[in-house]
Amino acid sequence: MKAGRADPIRHYRRKVPESNRLLEPILDWYAESARDLPWRTPDASPWSILVSEIMLQQTPVVRVLPVWIEWMERWPTPAALAKEAPGEAVRHWGRLGYPRRALNLHACARAITDHHGGEVPSDHAALLALPGIGEYTAAAVASFAFKGRHAVLDTNVRRVLARAVSGEEYPPKATTPPERRLAASLLPDADRAPVWAVAVMELGALVCTARAARCADCPINDLCAWRLAGKPAYDGPARKGQTYAGTDRQCRGRLLAVLRQSHGPVPKDALDVVWDDAPQRERALDGLITDGLAEVLDDGTYRLPG
Repeated sequence: MKAGRADPIRHYRRKVPESNRLLEPILDWYAESARDLPWRTPDASPWSILVSEIMLQQTPVVRVLPVWIEWMERWPTPAALAKEAPGEAVRHWGRLGYPRRALNLHACARAITDHHGGEVPSDHAALLALPGIGEYTAAAVASFAFKGRHAVLDTNVRRVLARAVSGEEYPPKATTPPERRLAASLLPDADRAPVWAVAVMELGALVCTARAARCADCPINDLCAWRLAGKPAYDGPARKGQTYAGTDRQCRGRLLAVLRQSHGPVPKDALDVVWDDAPQRERALDGLITDGLAEVLDDGTYRLPG
């Protein structure tokens, strides 16, 4: 176990339910191999955990960590962020991508401040009702911040369960009812459920990865249905890798970078010079305005939302 780690996982050792032979080896592995991340410390606030979960959607830890630190220093509470204009959340989102997540966090901060006394709600249904919070994020925050017993199904967890239990290389594109039932059936008792959730997630992030599963390092190597079946290749629709260069998404990023770097309105010609394809540039700019990420003023200049 790493020096200084609080609440060692071995504290949770009890009789393992027959329905989940994966539990003990995964918890043991997590106790030895988990990354030390600030949103996992015992004193991490529910708000800091919520911010991390939103930032980590489709974004690796190495990119999230410095932005998360800056956010938590600047806005340590929902009320602190709620006082700011939405554009400031977008500005300090930096290059994490998918900047609508910044607007969602700002809207969450205002909802928490206005309707929950400035405290992130512990109730799963109340979390799910917050702006931009979906099934996964509500379950994750209820589990990691409030020690709730919930099935937490992100991409990494779904992949681990697909391989280890279902014998399939990849899960379906969208979460299915059978996946939810499987995850619920594997939940341990309330004391261990939050640790189980983060441990399976970590296993998927570090070992049972999408492109190069490190089966020799896996704590459930001898239990994994996919490995025992000879690692059959994925037999579903073609899984397309994400492209970025030349896309509307890249164009939007360039335009948004200009707006983030300016603390005042930006003339149109300052935006025109960052992307040569005029029709694509206009389409991307219109999209930013439609999504609430930019505003056009009466004089024809542009800015982040006020």
